[in-house]
Amino acid sequence: MNVSFIKQMKNLEREVLLKSVELDDDGDDFQFELNEFSSEEEIIAVAPKCVRCNTCVGECPVNAIVPANIFRLAKITDKCVKCEICVQTCPVSAIKLIKNVVTYNADDENDFIEYSLNNVRSYHRIVRMKNIEIDYSQDNNWQDCADLCPTNAFTLEFKEFFNKKGLDMGIDLDEDTLYPYINKKLCIGCSACVEISKNENAIELDRMIGPIVHSRKIVVNHDSCVNCFLCEENCPVGAIMLEDGKVVLDDDMCIRCVECTNHCPVGALKRVEIE
Repeated sequence: MNVSFIKQMKNLEREVLLKSVELDDDGDDFQFELNEFSSEEEIIAVAPKCVRCNTCVGECPVNAIVPANIFRLAKITDKCVKCEICVQTCPVSAIKLIKNVVTYNADDENDFIEYSLNNVRSYHRIVRMKNIEIDYSQDNNWQDCADLCPTNAFTLEFKEFFNKKGLDMGIDLDEDTLYPYINKKLCIGCSACVEISKNENAIELDRMIGPIVHSRKIVVNHDSCVNCFLCEENCPVGAIMLEDGKVVLDDDMCIRCVECTNHCPVGALKRVEIE
């Protein structure tokens, strides 16, 4: 997704004036002046194609995601530290990393602010089904499981289908009843059917999730460090310590988020792309 749009300054001025009135300001002395600027922010958002598997919830190191259910998608909260692990882990690439850029050129005669939203490419972790089994003796909301399967591996079939394949389901099948079936060649191990099941014993999934692929790293300028301990205090995973007046970063524990860089008052820590 790459989207750009503009807002005329006169419209922005009107909106700010209206807000000032809401704050009990009479607006008589209101003056609007904006200097040239540019800002960038990364946003992590969940797309509508989320299959409610909650893999992201289980992998988020800071519990920043509200779990999905049959009625709603997963939701990224303001606890997010932009580590991108959920983006890499989503089996159906429904979580997007978006760069939000806002710029204003005070010398432009058109006098507008430009906004742009651009998808940022990210590595993807391996998520693979090793084995999945249905317990046909269990009652379950099978239709929901079939509806949310992103690859149509999970379907509902009549007795004739199972007879033709020579499958023994371990129970007596009725002629006019639909029964769940999983095509293991199509299943990607996303766990949507497991997660959405009302009966936790109805489906058993064995899957493999590969390692995180880091495209960024945290670099430390020890000469600029003022030993304020803010990086250590704000690291959400305890990957930073100050020892003998020097920042020590545990590269294996570090999740490459922005908490230490945002809290450093002198810019001694920076998150940079790995070349």
